[in-house]
Amino acid sequence: MSVNGLDGIGDRLLVVFDGHCGFCNRTVRWFLRHDHEDRLRFVASDSPKVSELLARHGFGTQGSELGPETVVVVRDPGGAKERVFTRSEAAREILNELPQPWRVAGILFGWIPRPLRDLGYRLVARWRYRIWGRLESCPIPTAAERMRFL
Repeated sequence: MSVNGLDGIGDRLLVVFDGHCGFCNRTVRWFLRHDHEDRLRFVASDSPKVSELLARHGFGTQGSELGPETVVVVRDPGGAKERVFTRSEAAREILNELPQPWRVAGILFGWIPRPLRDLGYRLVARWRYRIWGRLESCPIPTAAERMRFL
């Protein structure tokens, strides 16, 4: 991905989410309400702005773990120390960026063994369309939220 596609990210986390998932969209809205320190940026997984970044880490290729059931969080996107987190590790990274008490929740969440956390994540991911629905398109963010989306 070109650096120009990531302008404005700085040291914030990039959250790549399924824009068609009702649960994912509600979760992003929750993050927006709680991200008082402006630590997060968001982009839908089917956006061309992240296609190169995802391909660079093997997502979108046959056998990759990125599907509509996987959230991806990128620390230092496009930078020398770029790191990618998926599933429960992605959720933990996001919680760690939010103000208290959510940072403590992220620490406590990290004490649960990752295989158990990922099992819970996969169960929610499997049922999310049935429970929260599938959207035909990403909802349009409000004017105030627009600057936080790529």
